[in-house]
Amino acid sequence: MEAISARAEKAVEYKHNRCNCAQAVLMAYEKELGRPAEDILAMGSGFGSGMGGMEGTCGALCGAVMALGLLNKSDTPSKMIAKDMLQEFKEMSGGATICRDLKGIGTGKMLCACDDCVRHGVLVLEKKLAGING
Repeated sequence: MEAISARAEKAVEYKHNRCNCAQAVLMAYEKELGRPAEDILAMGSGFGSGMGGMEGTCGALCGAVMALGLLNKSDTPSKMIAKDMLQEFKEMSGGATICRDLKGIGTGKMLCACDDCVRHGVLVLEKKLAGING
């Protein structure tokens, strides 16, 4: 796996202090997003325990895609980049993107802990931003 970035570790700190997974990834980009922390936190507030309360996409991945939408300065539509991000996140996170699957709800086998999901969200976003915004 790629080296864990300082930004990814900062996102994990946010996760441990006051944020859900989506908010943690978004807050790691607070400066670049150029919006007040209250707005960033509000934007990610509905994605705790995955979109829909563990039934949907991992909040960390949702946060990464939200940040992408605001930071993408390329001609490539964000939805195309997000498709690649989803696949890369899935590969890094044990083969899943749905929160309940990642946490092993129903199977008893956790594929990826929240801290690592947050790291993976930041890492896939960093990789894409470096490639598109150079």
